[in-house]
Amino acid sequence: MHLPEWVTIMYDVLIFAGMTLIYMSETIILTFIPRRYRSKSIKGEIALITGGAGGIGRLIAIKLANLGAHVVIWDINKTGLEDTVQEIRRNGGKCSGYYCDITNREEIYKIAKTVQIEVGSVTLLVNNAGYVYGKTLWELPDDEIVRTYRVNILSHYWITKAFIRDMMKNNHGHIVTVASVAGLIGTYNCTDYSATKFAAIGYHESLFSELKAHDYNGIHTTLVCPYFINTGMFHGVKPRLIPMLEPEYVAQEIVSGILVNQVIVILPGSVRYLLPLKCLLPAKLCWALMYHIIQGPQSMMMFKGRGEEQVLKNNNNVTTIPKGTVH
Repeated sequence: MHLPEWVTIMYDVLIFAGMTLIYMSETIILTFIPRRYRSKSIKGEIALITGGAGGIGRLIAIKLANLGAHVVIWDINKTGLEDTVQEIRRNGGKCSGYYCDITNREEIYKIAKTVQIEVGSVTLLVNNAGYVYGKTLWELPDDEIVRTYRVNILSHYWITKAFIRDMMKNNHGHIVTVASVAGLIGTYNCTDYSATKFAAIGYHESLFSELKAHDYNGIHTTLVCPYFINTGMFHGVKPRLIPMLEPEYVAQEIVSGILVNQVIVILPGSVRYLLPLKCLLPAKLCWALMYHIIQGPQSMMMFKGRGEEQVLKNNNNVTTIPKGTVH
């Protein structure tokens, strides 16, 4: 018997009301249970971290290895890559390092296949690598805009596609996207960077929706949106109200979020209470808050980047990192 549409809608509303009660109760209860009592084990998991030779990526790699994961690092910094691999191995962890230029789609697929053959199927993917040039739109070179998009968002597609089939086959895995607070609100000197981080958030939330809609509930996703981090990526920037975050704190929060399957990690947590003002306040008042109180544009005007090209030498190999900054 075909039920009237309004009956179906009422039924769905009742289902939603019941789920609201259950999930809100669950959230309140879990708030009072320390993370260490509800963390999952990642021992034996194969974890791939892009940009894992330095900064936040390196700290995440070390922490995951200490928890028993076999860590795979991708980076273009050959010296940092080797140093991180050796440090993890000296401490008894399992780690493999691969030089990979994630701006090159063919190279991503090639190295991904190598990892699957030499190490195994990746079950924990951390898309961490990022790049920023730090100029106003009219000062941005075209090739730098393209590079920012290739590193910060297009690589996410190729890397995730390279490994997600194996996760789907076993309905088991975890995908982490390291975006930014700059992906939640446009930032001065970051028309390229902010746009790619907005895109990364949209990509991640859509992927979450697709996995859920097709019942891949064993594949978890975690979106990370940190504020400025004191890694040198935003060298020269001096925020007014909220100090830069320390790398150790950010890495620990990301790993803790992974262990409890946290859907979104915003750092610091206080930022999440400011974000609704973007939609609630009149546009002119929102700008006044940003310019006169938070002084976001003024802070980013002090951005210096990492200066001229950095040449990283590893025996007879030389890797040149173009002007701009990476994490």
